[in-house]
Amino acid sequence: MHATLIPDELQFAINLMTGCATITRNVQQKHINAQDKADHSPVTIADYAVQAYVAQAILQKYPGDAMVGEEASSLLKQDENLLNEVTEQVKALLPESNPDFVSSWIDHGQGQPKGRYWVLDPVDGTKGFLRRMQYATALALVEDGKVILGVLGCPNLSFAGQTGVMAYAYHGQGAWWQTYNSQTEAQPMRVSEIKDLSQFRILRSFEDSHTDSTRIDSFTRQAGVTVDPVRMDSQAKSFLLAGGQAELSMRLLAPERADYREFIWDQAPGYRVVLEAGGTITDTDGKQLDFSTGRRLINNRGIFATNGWIHEEALSVLQQS
Repeated sequence: MHATLIPDELQFAINLMTGCATITRNVQQKHINAQDKADHSPVTIADYAVQAYVAQAILQKYPGDAMVGEEASSLLKQDENLLNEVTEQVKALLPESNPDFVSSWIDHGQGQPKGRYWVLDPVDGTKGFLRRMQYATALALVEDGKVILGVLGCPNLSFAGQTGVMAYAYHGQGAWWQTYNSQTEAQPMRVSEIKDLSQFRILRSFEDSHTDSTRIDSFTRQAGVTVDPVRMDSQAKSFLLAGGQAELSMRLLAPERADYREFIWDQAPGYRVVLEAGGTITDTDGKQLDFSTGRRLINNRGIFATNGWIHEEALSVLQQS
């Protein structure tokens, strides 16, 4: 996929990432201070502002497309200060913004996940964002249940000697990465060629709340893994897997949340990037991910993503763990 051949929708999504990063960086600068780490309001401001910004762009460029996002404006309308702060952030990029516009843009993200629709996770990795570590703005386009494109904007991620990078992929056209400042040419992404399970670098969250960490430890022992895990929040993990910096990422259902099903915005963007880079993603039962079931992956349990070489072997070790 040479730069001149980038499909319109993908170029549109790539272009949006710079504005999204401007918002998230501004919010971090203005609202996160050392005393305040437990306060979640900065990430709330960033979530709403990014969703409003992306939604208005989709409305303008692709008015017939639905959008499925995490946020709705109902809570915002009960908190005038929060709404005004979100509006200020959007206004920095779109001077004509006002609280009514911003609320209606956010609610465009409450669209129905059918036909052709965009999927957005405005700030994926809340804790990473608050710690000024890793988070991602993740955007995908889904058509008739198929993830057509995925973009992961990772403003704090360092990769190949560059900090502030994004990954993007289009169905059948490979995965690529570039810096936000575009001073470097887009480069193709490829998964690693490590085929020895004991050498797998496993991507793990800092937060264990979403997964079964005991079972991951058990898997690591069963597999004889000798390499330290890579700890990171957010779909930035998919970036590293696609870029050959790790071999395995899994979301295992915590025993107390055995009925949990993934939201599509937590998976669709990274899914397309990893697949196009040569990786494999299934659920923990080895089933293909089914994106045709609404806002959640109701036909799938957990997530198992590898560099693809020995996916089945790794999965069978998991099933014995």
